[in-house]
Amino acid sequence: MTTLAPSPRRLVLADRVFARTLALDIVLVVAGAAFVTILAQLSVPLYPVPITGQTLAVLLVGSTLGAARGGLSLLLYAVLGLVGLPVYAPNADGSHTSGLASVSTASFGYVIGFVLSAALVGWLAERAWDRKVLKALATFAAGSLAVFAIGLPWLAVFLGTHGAANDLQSVLIAGFYPFVIGGIIKAVIAAGLLPLGWRGADKLAERRRDS
Repeated sequence: MTTLAPSPRRLVLADRVFARTLALDIVLVVAGAAFVTILAQLSVPLYPVPITGQTLAVLLVGSTLGAARGGLSLLLYAVLGLVGLPVYAPNADGSHTSGLASVSTASFGYVIGFVLSAALVGWLAERAWDRKVLKALATFAAGSLAVFAIGLPWLAVFLGTHGAANDLQSVLIAGFYPFVIGGIIKAVIAAGLLPLGWRGADKLAERRRDS
């Protein structure tokens, strides 16, 4: 069974490399969730929210797979953690919070934000915003901000319920300012990788046509 082939305007990097089929879509969604899981383990403990490689993975998954598959991939990632698998970033002692207990953590809002981010970045990638460095940088900056759009309000509630200050400045200090530099670096890395990926994919497509 095959899925509807995307129009050239809606082509994302995965579609440039692989023929679009339902089976492959499922494989790519699962692979995207696995990739986010791997980078989630690259973590620097920080209270109340650790610094991890997750956001970079989210940006790459969303832009490579597109809005639907990217969003589904991150939704799968969230669900895997909720059912008890140790896919989220580790705690400071190396343990993992999983299952429904994850919902009460400070960082779970960011996990929800990953779904929005991947879908947004994928939507922009479907409109070729990932193929040139400057547009790609704007795309990935938007994707990073989408994570904070949900993560910060969630963090504010967490801080308030734990007796900590949760005014705007306190929330920004706890969950935004420490991640700004890293977020910029991740966006720059992604903005450099995707145009390179497209060049490689275009060359591969040319070789296939010539063979």
